[in-house]
Amino acid sequence: MSKKIPKFSSEAREQEFWATADSADYMDWSKGKPAVLPELKPSLRTISLRLPDLLLAELRLLANKRDVPYQSLLKVFLAERVSQELHSAMRPRSRSNSARQRTSGARR
Repeated sequence: MSKKIPKFSSEAREQEFWATADSADYMDWSKGKPAVLPELKPSLRTISLRLPDLLLAELRLLANKRDVPYQSLLKVFLAERVSQELHSAMRPRSRSNSARQRTSGARR
């Protein structure tokens, strides 16, 4: 039998609760179904970013070739790189061939 989810006086109190509570104690996840939220839009935050003139010019050139706004292309590039970095951080690192060559060359 699942525990009853308490009533919360504020969103902050609810966040505090779920930060430490195990949701499996409060609901049967085996009965869960995927939710479709077609109207959901991601939260966006405006930032100020200083780029070298040449880098910005090159970004605008690439965006123009693809017929997209340069800021949209920058978001795509950032998202791809962040994903790549996160996935590579999860893989065990192996020494590169050049590092092996330097090491084996030093032993000679």
